[in-house]
Amino acid sequence: MRSSGFRRTCTAAVVSALALTSLAACGSDDDGNDSAKGGKTKITVNCMPPKSAKIDRKSFEDDIATFEKANPDIDIVGQDAFPCQDPKTFDAKLAGGQMENVFYTYFTDASHVVDINQAADITQYVKDMKGYADIRQDLRDVYTVDGKVYGVPRTNYSMGLLYNKKLFKEAGLDPEKPPATWEEVQAAAKKIAGLGKGIVGYADYSAQNQGGWHFTAEMYSQGGDVVSADGKKSAVNTPEGKAVLQNLKDMRFRDNSMGSKQLLILNDVQQMMGSGKLGMYVSAPDNIPILVKEKGGNYEDLGLAPMPGGKGTLAGGDGYMFNKKDTPAQIKAGLKWLEFQTNTPGKGLNDWQRASQNKAPVGMPEPRLWSGATDEKDLALKKKYANVPVENYQAFLDGADSVKPKLEPAKAQQIYSVLDAAVSAVLTKKDADIDGLLKDADTKINGILARG
Repeated sequence: MRSSGFRRTCTAAVVSALALTSLAACGSDDDGNDSAKGGKTKITVNCMPPKSAKIDRKSFEDDIATFEKANPDIDIVGQDAFPCQDPKTFDAKLAGGQMENVFYTYFTDASHVVDINQAADITQYVKDMKGYADIRQDLRDVYTVDGKVYGVPRTNYSMGLLYNKKLFKEAGLDPEKPPATWEEVQAAAKKIAGLGKGIVGYADYSAQNQGGWHFTAEMYSQGGDVVSADGKKSAVNTPEGKAVLQNLKDMRFRDNSMGSKQLLILNDVQQMMGSGKLGMYVSAPDNIPILVKEKGGNYEDLGLAPMPGGKGTLAGGDGYMFNKKDTPAQIKAGLKWLEFQTNTPGKGLNDWQRASQNKAPVGMPEPRLWSGATDEKDLALKKKYANVPVENYQAFLDGADSVKPKLEPAKAQQIYSVLDAAVSAVLTKKDADIDGLLKDADTKINGILARG
């Protein structure tokens, strides 16, 4: 899965699926590989905000104008899309040679794109990209395969426990001390549900692969995994896997703290939290502005803590890769653009002054992209222009260095589909057999992994 936000400075989100029939319009521009009119190097770049996201669109267009003025020999052609990557058309665009010169990918796509020989090796060029060496090593490693670099990270995220501070206080809980273990989550959820008035203590997804996604996040928090270290065997039929399902079953049927309505998905849970009817759920930080802007929530009421258990957290992110057809001039131009647009504090996506002026949230608890001086500069700018209650997320930030981030497994969506069944069963059937569910999931996941 992915975090639910569009961009770091997102102020609007409008779904616009790409059609296979339009692939040719979005491809790499072979006619201008090294030069276009006026001797410029022309590159196409995707993940441009759609016209419906007016503020983000204008910011992106302004960035292109600023960049081209400083680099008159480069012509940037943006391709708009939301979501930035449509899983239904991504492989088709790759296979058809229709991908942009510089194209967006999730972290989990990197090795796949390289494996099918659709990415340019940028190793010899990226060393000249200012600030690249300051990107955290673990994030750079995502786009490094067999010692060669194929992409540049743009953003990253990790999961935590999103909670309603107002309901915590009403239930007699300390809103400044969020649950640190799953046992504490259970106890807090029961107290919050005890408020009545249709309030639910804890909610979780259990449909459309989202239940499997959260099972994985909760498995990581218990110190477990869903596949073996070599990626060849299922690892769900373990004490950690049983603990995840038992915890959900207990809250649902023993404590009645999860409400009677189940088979929930992201939007359902966000609606509950935004309307003040939910105490807690597992989430990435980018849910917070969505809850406020779209679901009726209040920044002051929303807190974020590390994943309960503290043994791990599901993490992810995105970045840009380069079309294998790109010429050296296009790769160099693309890296210059990314240097400006995604990798410099105070510019492009990281222009926090502009974001604050546009009333986009500044100061959200995003995991850090950089280390060293670049990180310090970015943090200082965020602090200067912050317009959200950053103290509400301090617990999450404090735990960032101690909770180990882990990426999604290979073949994640297929695995999540299997795990959906297990999660939905324990949330809808009082007599659900946890051991049997895990054994069945184990067999099916092994089958998925065996198919290569």
